[in-house]
Amino acid sequence: MSTMEARDVTDALPSIRTRASTFPSVAPESDYNSDRYRMNYKNMGMAVIINNKNFHPRTGMNTRTGTDVDAANMKDLLKTIGFENVVTLNDLTAFQMIDHMRKVALLDHSENSCFVCVILTHGEEGYVFGTDDKVQVEQMVAPFKGHKCLSLAGKPKIFLIQACRGTELDPGVEVPDGMEIEMEEEVRRIPTEADFLMAYSVVPGYFAWRNSTRGSWFIQAVYDVIKTNWKTMDLLTMMTRVNKKVAYDFQSNANKEHMNNKKQIPCITSMLTKDVFFYQ
Repeated sequence: MSTMEARDVTDALPSIRTRASTFPSVAPESDYNSDRYRMNYKNMGMAVIINNKNFHPRTGMNTRTGTDVDAANMKDLLKTIGFENVVTLNDLTAFQMIDHMRKVALLDHSENSCFVCVILTHGEEGYVFGTDDKVQVEQMVAPFKGHKCLSLAGKPKIFLIQACRGTELDPGVEVPDGMEIEMEEEVRRIPTEADFLMAYSVVPGYFAWRNSTRGSWFIQAVYDVIKTNWKTMDLLTMMTRVNKKVAYDFQSNANKEHMNNKKQIPCITSMLTKDVFFYQ
């Protein structure tokens, strides 16, 4: 057997230029050795809620009745778990959405434990909508990556997105009462672009449901689960409970017959490297 030292290589095609993902060391060694993120900085952090309700007529998109309930509930929840700086922005254009994210990322977050962004709007796979045009989700997230926002490097950056990701309807499947089902976490662990959690209201390709008086199914579940359990559970465990609540407790009651009795399952993508406990 060869004694040549083993080397790590990428699986990129020869013609593709690769970009190494590097993260600056900004936390003490004790933080890296812990299985929990440090959440006892001077401030819990900044939270931004983008609430798009009314859209330009040329977009053809309907008014998002019920979204103000979602925005109010999320503000109340974030205040409850310790966020003193919660900013709600209503009816932003596509440019304003991107511009605001860039400006927030340029702020000094060195005394903050984390960052949260809640986006309430119309959407399609890979995009969320401003009042006049669509924006790539990547454009909203990119300013906060470790090499661009140094004061949030190594800290959790949490995005909750209530928006459709397609036009498919989920008819659901009946489960006999005596049949046991093993719940699988809707979490994919990705080892690059660390310390993000992306929580989508629905899996790719499907509609996300919203009640005109109670708000969206996803935000209702986020509010109920986290408000009840934030002192005892970590974030990923709570988001798995959110998945269960949306999947089991909600079913559509729409004006159009073909849209009745439909289901929904959120999708959580985790690049977190530690557990997030809001209560210290």
